[in-house]
Amino acid sequence: MTIKPIITVPNEILKKISDPIENVGESEKKLVNDLFETMYNSNGIGLAAVQVGILKRILVIDVSTKEEEKNPLSFINPVIKKISDETSVYEEGCLSIPDTFIEIERPKICEVEYIDLDGKLKNIRCDGLLSTCLQHEINHLDGKLIIDNLTKLKRDIIIKKISKNKKNPNRVIV
Repeated sequence: MTIKPIITVPNEILKKISDPIENVGESEKKLVNDLFETMYNSNGIGLAAVQVGILKRILVIDVSTKEEEKNPLSFINPVIKKISDETSVYEEGCLSIPDTFIEIERPKICEVEYIDLDGKLKNIRCDGLLSTCLQHEINHLDGKLIIDNLTKLKRDIIIKKISKNKKNPNRVIV
């Protein structure tokens, strides 16, 4: 397994739509393992392939707490089939937008159809944090970021701050 560098805003690849997977082969399985390794290394709970520069419709999630046993979930070609009218609000962060947290309102429950690592079509109904995380990561596959919910001014301020920190990686912000 390989830890891959995570792409951050304003990199334009994050705005691109990821391509569907035709067949689940060894390269897709290796990518899933690399995504888990990268996500765990970065203390994330979800990661889409596009966030490591690969435009494939693959994402991984593990919303288990540190006290719980790991529960890694992988999704290939995920499609939201149904959402609830009831919503929930979570303060969401994103590995591609470091040190930024935004309250986002999303459907509380979603049903998603996807392909597993064995190439089998599956469905999952989820709510709570898993539902929010899955919707967040599917948004990545469609080129959408949490900052897209903000005004242009707020979005530009966040991108400028992140770009400045990239130029001065040793700079500490207090």
